[in-house]
Amino acid sequence: MEKLEQAKFRILVFPYLSFSHVYPFFELAKRLSNRNFHIYFCSSAINLESIKKTMQKSISDSSIELVELNVPSLPQLPPDLHTTKNLPPNLTSTLMQAFQMSSSSFSEIFNDLKPDLVIYDFFQPWVPKLASSQGIPSVYFATAGAAPFSYFHHLYTYGSTSTFPFQEIYLLDREKVELNALVKPEIKDADQDFSFGIFRMSSEIVLVKGCKGFDGKYMDHLSVLCQKKVVPTGLLVDDSKEDEGNLDILQWLSKKEGFSTLFICFGSEHFLSKDQIQEISKGLELCDVNFIWVIKFSVEDKRVTLEEAFPRGFLERVKNGRGMVVEGWVPQAKILSNPNIGAFASHCGWSSVTESLYYNVPVIAMPSRYDQPINARLIVEAGVGVEVVKCQNGLFTGEEISKAVRKVFAERSGEDMRFQARKLSEKIKKEEEQEVDEVAEQILRLCLKNK
Repeated sequence: MEKLEQAKFRILVFPYLSFSHVYPFFELAKRLSNRNFHIYFCSSAINLESIKKTMQKSISDSSIELVELNVPSLPQLPPDLHTTKNLPPNLTSTLMQAFQMSSSSFSEIFNDLKPDLVIYDFFQPWVPKLASSQGIPSVYFATAGAAPFSYFHHLYTYGSTSTFPFQEIYLLDREKVELNALVKPEIKDADQDFSFGIFRMSSEIVLVKGCKGFDGKYMDHLSVLCQKKVVPTGLLVDDSKEDEGNLDILQWLSKKEGFSTLFICFGSEHFLSKDQIQEISKGLELCDVNFIWVIKFSVEDKRVTLEEAFPRGFLERVKNGRGMVVEGWVPQAKILSNPNIGAFASHCGWSSVTESLYYNVPVIAMPSRYDQPINARLIVEAGVGVEVVKCQNGLFTGEEISKAVRKVFAERSGEDMRFQARKLSEKIKKEEEQEVDEVAEQILRLCLKNK
């Protein structure tokens, strides 16, 4: 890394407005700033406000400048909704529309800062096109992981009848239909094949959130498909855990036995239906395991009380010390790193999966959409989780949830999962600094090549 001392190149980092994209990009930005790059981090005002709280805790962030993107305020989309956190699902396409309209604001920022390199996200093909027009290298950073991108790129390259070379990764017919039914957003300056053209526009390399020791074979296959060098960034988990958050949760958890408690959380952007809440509640009562359940309601559902959302009497029956239901934000990293947590019931968003892997916690997979079913099969393949079977109406039933929980907490298979999770976590942590060093070297090479 000696060359990094010779010049401090300026990197413009620009994620989509999604909360699940912003934080991996910011974690990458922090690590690059510690390797003598000056970082400009561009996002909406509401996302930057959240990041400022993190930056105040670390003097190492002095090489990061926050740059506000001017996102138009559309009807039903005030500035506090210029992020996916707490965004009502019906406004997802509206947020995408507003983001595409912000391209002129980004162009002004780009022309003013004149960065040496830009790191961009999936939904803005206009970024690498702008950079290319000015002779500036640009690098795509895939936050969703190598396995889903490898799977979908394979189907795109060879056709839907082609067999993916890794049989552990697949989509059920129902999941394919659900994926195709999702409304495709209108992407400004998108080519017809923009989904994989976004790889093609990247300058020589593609960054992927992941590590060779876990999903390396999918990175290798993706590299062949997109004809770019795929460089893993590591899992980008913030291990500082400085914010204690809700002390009541941590105190409650400290009184439990080792590996005895199930942590249930479905991310900041996924809201459960009342029917699904009812089934999960049923499953918890059937398996009789300690649990912490983080429940979130969208802005439009804020009028629903906890008592109304759960089965009658459920909260009363579990408050004797067996279960804790929490509404809103919790210190997830603090909870997952606690030795009394035995498993993580998750929707299998990639950030949740990677945190679970990092803290060697087996996953009870309850995937919903997008890349989540593939992520669920990836952790099952690695021997660090079990996937809950979905019924025909798309719900996870109480009986199947209970069956999956027992596999982790009451059967020998749970011990095997914890053993595999511990081994995998050790490998991931051993590789992470080396992987970020490689990212820095590759970015430095592109910057030097452009001089």
